[in-house]
Formats: sequence, structure tokens, C-alpha cells
Amino acid sequence: MNNRPVILLVIYIHSTSPVLPETDAAVAFQGGQFHPNQLGETIMKILKDDIEVKMQIPGAIIRQKTDFGDATGLGKISGEYFSLSAGVDTTPLFMVLEGNLCQCPHWGYVISGQLTTTDSEGIEEVVNSNELFYWPSGHNVKVNEDAEIVMFSPQQEHTHVINHMIEKVKG
Repeated sequence: MNNRPVILLVIYIHSTSPVLPETDAAVAFQGGQFHPNQLGETIMKILKDDIEVKMQIPGAIIRQKTDFGDATGLGKISGEYFSLSAGVDTTPLFMVLEGNLCQCPHWGYVISGQLTTTDSEGIEEVVNSNELFYWPSGHNVKVNEDAEIVMFSPQQEHTHVINHMIEKVKG
């Protein structure tokens, strides 16, 4: 029998009004928008080891980061697994979409690799292996290192974006 511990990651998304997290590295989510932490930085990702351990027993570690986004009113959510090669840049694929950006929010986890997101104001954020992330509407993605990611997205909005990318590739 394998004695390696099983790690279960739980992301809890709810619509009640959250309170300001206690750590500087956490995000304050209020009124449907992310706000800067006490250091003035907006952080939309978190390392696995920075997520509070809620329960640890032989064979299982359960971590939970609450208030990690708000899915209120988004309808059905799709689960997505992306395999991306270094050098992929979504910028040309999102041309003609509003602001030439993906207008769908995503919650996800980087299994391996590194990506850089750029928001509508030109602010870049690097997301690495073993980090949870939240990308609000209005972003582009560049793949710095081959990456494997799991994402959860509002199904209707992201299907629209994916179909748009398919048409762009067809020419």
C-alpha cells in the first residue's frame, strides 16, 4: 500500500459578504470586486502551502481558501484542463473581443509550468506551479514555460471565447 499522503484541495465560492482576510498575502473581496491587500497589492493567486490546513489526519490533508471569488449569477460552470506550450500568447486570439481581451473570469490551479496574465490596465501577474489563481474578466495570457492547468469558468461565457478562438485559428 502507498503511504504517501493524499492532498485534497477544496475551493469554496459563495455569495455572502466576505470579511477582510487577516494575512497581508490575501485578497479582500468586497462588493463583487477584488481590492488591494494591506500592502496595496492586488493578489489573485495563492500557493498551496499558504492555504490554511483545516484538517490533517493520517493519509489526508484538507486545505481551504474561502472568499476566493464570487460565482453569483454566472450560471453553469465548466471544468477545463489546458495543456499549453511555452510561447503561446492569447493576444492575437482575443482580437475583436471586447477590449481585445478574454471577457470571462476563471478560477484554477497550475499543475506545472508558468504563465503571465495581463489585465486591461496592463498589469502583469506571474502564476507558477502549485498556485491557485483567479483571473477576472479582461485578461490575456502568455505561457512562459510549458504548462498544465485546471480551470473552472462560467460555461456560456467561456464557450463563446473558445468558439471565437477556433474561428480565429481557422482564418
